[in-house]
Amino acid sequence: MRLRTAAAAVTAGSFALLLAVSGTANAATGDFSYEFTGLDGSAQSATLHDPESRLCITIPEAADPGASEPAFAPHNNTDEYALVFTEPDCTGDSWTLRPHGRPASDRLKLRSVFLAGR
Repeated sequence: MRLRTAAAAVTAGSFALLLAVSGTANAATGDFSYEFTGLDGSAQSATLHDPESRLCITIPEAADPGASEPAFAPHNNTDEYALVFTEPDCTGDSWTLRPHGRPASDRLKLRSVFLAGR
């Protein structure tokens, strides 16, 4: 009888742990893409697949304002609103991009992005 009770407790505990862990994973579904100027001066593109929500993401290719141009033409094809910022660490001016929206123009510059989450 004790074995059955212990097994039930382990099963219930495992289920509770699974629910807790799955609730902490916060990623947008979809792609957030942008363009940037490469070292050779040509336009290149990058994509963040299922980016983390509620976390500031500094664009690696545009992280240093003293050494790189800002990224441009962001496209939010995720299921969450994206706030794009003109400076690293989600600072500076910001604009909001709708979920599954159209690509923004080349004039929209960014150095970081924050997916708002649900």
